[in-house]
Amino acid sequence: MKPKIELLAPGGDVEAIKAAIIAGADAVYCGLDTFNARNRAANISFDQLVGIIRLAHQYDCQIFLTLNIVILEQEFKTLFKLLNKLVNTTLDGVIVQDMGLLYVLRNYFPTLDIHASTQLTTHNAGQIPFLKSLGVSRVNLSRELNLREITALAKVGQEHDTLLEVFVHGSLCVAFSGLCYSTSASAGNSGNRGRCSQACREEYETTESGHNFPLNIKDNSAFFDLPALIEAGVYSFKVEGRIKGASYVHTVIDSFRKQIDGYVETGELTQDGERLYKVFNRDFTNAFLRGDLNQSMFIDNPRDNSKNHIVDKLKAEKGESISVVQIHDAKQQLQLDKQEINASVDEKIAHLSIDKIKLSLCFASEQGEPLRLTVVTEQSDSLLPGQTANTQTQVFTSASLMLPSEELSVDKEAIEKRFRNINNANYELALLDTELVKDGLSIPFREITTLKNELLAYLNEGNAVIAEVQPPKLAHHPKADGQQPALSMLICDEADVALADVTDGDIYFKLPDAYKRGCTKYVDFLQQNPRLIPWFPPVLIGKDFDVALNILQQVKPELIVTNNTGIAYHAGQLGVKWIAGPFLNTTNSYALLALKQGAGCSGAFISNEINRQQIKQIARPNNFKMFYSIYHPILLMASRQCFFQQSVGCEKPRIDNGCMLSCDKSTSIKNLKGDSFAIDKQKAGYPSIYNQDQFLNTDIIDLSDMFDGFMIDLTNIGAGDRQSPDKIELIKQFEALLNGQSEASVKLSSLVPESTHLQYQNGL
Repeated sequence: MKPKIELLAPGGDVEAIKAAIIAGADAVYCGLDTFNARNRAANISFDQLVGIIRLAHQYDCQIFLTLNIVILEQEFKTLFKLLNKLVNTTLDGVIVQDMGLLYVLRNYFPTLDIHASTQLTTHNAGQIPFLKSLGVSRVNLSRELNLREITALAKVGQEHDTLLEVFVHGSLCVAFSGLCYSTSASAGNSGNRGRCSQACREEYETTESGHNFPLNIKDNSAFFDLPALIEAGVYSFKVEGRIKGASYVHTVIDSFRKQIDGYVETGELTQDGERLYKVFNRDFTNAFLRGDLNQSMFIDNPRDNSKNHIVDKLKAEKGESISVVQIHDAKQQLQLDKQEINASVDEKIAHLSIDKIKLSLCFASEQGEPLRLTVVTEQSDSLLPGQTANTQTQVFTSASLMLPSEELSVDKEAIEKRFRNINNANYELALLDTELVKDGLSIPFREITTLKNELLAYLNEGNAVIAEVQPPKLAHHPKADGQQPALSMLICDEADVALADVTDGDIYFKLPDAYKRGCTKYVDFLQQNPRLIPWFPPVLIGKDFDVALNILQQVKPELIVTNNTGIAYHAGQLGVKWIAGPFLNTTNSYALLALKQGAGCSGAFISNEINRQQIKQIARPNNFKMFYSIYHPILLMASRQCFFQQSVGCEKPRIDNGCMLSCDKSTSIKNLKGDSFAIDKQKAGYPSIYNQDQFLNTDIIDLSDMFDGFMIDLTNIGAGDRQSPDKIELIKQFEALLNGQSEASVKLSSLVPESTHLQYQNGL
């Protein structure tokens, strides 16, 4: 039996979507001009979306809509309006990042199929059932996973009836998707809102190892790894590229279509992949998939690598004796090839149309006969030269007969009033003919409504129109105890347990990202220090998730904080109370409801990306706690790749498990504006980049009535070689601030001179 393999294509604008469809995509994902994570793409209007769905379905191609950003409270009214329209289309699925939107879709729009975006950073076995419990039917895995890890997760997906997508081609982020705050921290242009300014592609001052683009990573391509991914159990092969044009999309999708079909038919790979180098690329790597994280993944040029590839290929064929003329001719030929690709694609999609279907409504009535409605639709989509438009006719009649009436009659005016607004995104009312309607005759007016509903269902491919849903009015519940917010702190150094003697607040202990296999050190440590509340990190992959889960199962604490939904899922299974950490990036009331009602969560940290007004609009669920991280290093990005190879150099050619566990280097890079960024690698932590300033927000104290607790981060992570403030003095001044001593704010500013709360000022 041949495996079912979906080829999922990007579509940034109408022409690119047409190119994907005609190239053989099984599905296309695209975004509207709002609520999607590619605001640099041209994107499409709602009317265009409806036409695209109709066109795609003619080619047995599905359309998925990207709603893959975090949502702000004030946006849900507009979002409900959009969803009310989407449920009355034949859209095949929506791609989502925000947990609040997951809640809304599951509870109010259950007919829409939900797909989890790669922005949800899905990478371990607990996250798949967590997302399934919130209504997700398929999950796009993190791009950093290797084949062994993908294979294991595919089995979990099968157990939970959840399909898996894997990116097989296109741009790679050097950071874990969903955990990059590089532009949010400086200008509010968050990647979580579709406004990534690509700091990883920027030019920096030449590093010690001689690189000017130290964060720029090659494009991903698993073109020759398709058999292994099929064997692993991957359902959907996803291509990145919604800011790319039609020629790029057609070339890549057509190449993958031929490669997939050839392999399924023959058991062999039949394509050499050279066409992929003739459209935009930064060269290619499959190192994440192979689990071989080495320096060759980087390229010191963020622009198109096509010409360099042609020259390198020519040198390999001709040797170093290659002439300048030969290089010139090769580049000129590439340019001609690109022009030919553009012209060929333009020609292939020229006949594809997404114009509205013309609709004619003709009414007729006679005494003793039912009211008769003749519907004619004329569809001119995708006609080749010489073809005629597809015309269909359907007749509807009333249940009752038209009879004389001295009162209200179903006359021309009454019919036109009910049916003249029948225009919608799919149909254009070209004719409303009531000339054959006789005056003085009537049927019950409710039958006119029934006739209209039958017409609307017919125009909606036989589906009854789903009634509009209004956003519910959410109650703002008070804090359960009504007390002033308590101060809590986060530590990661075992020596800092002594700080428990100077505060009565909660003490969170940050567990590592990575462990030796079978590690039990932290089980013993937490059992010996029961006051510590385990704090689980955002990324826990493979064996590291297994060890972290074992800590949870063995210690079984009363309460944890987790930034990882896989741990959250198992906490719920064990009956352990859990709080959603700040890296789950909670920005709205519906996300709190999703966490509480759908996942058994007891409380949540509110996102540090949103501002005062955006926070004030959030409604606390009943018996639910809200927290805020008031002081911490500002993480810009975390990566599975090494930042030191391109900055200061490293004697190791590739990252291995020993690097994760033992490396604790730190350095910095500086952009061309003179801004410096700390590169920090803690032992057993992922390589990370931090802002030069700490986050310090004393203004948030004005919202004390909203929060049950404020947290300060005393881990020293991201500090580099800077002198850290005295921790006991920090605790003392923060407690004074919470007790109403406003002068403590000044003292804190002097203790942390390099600080900012720009994220809180800017918001999203």
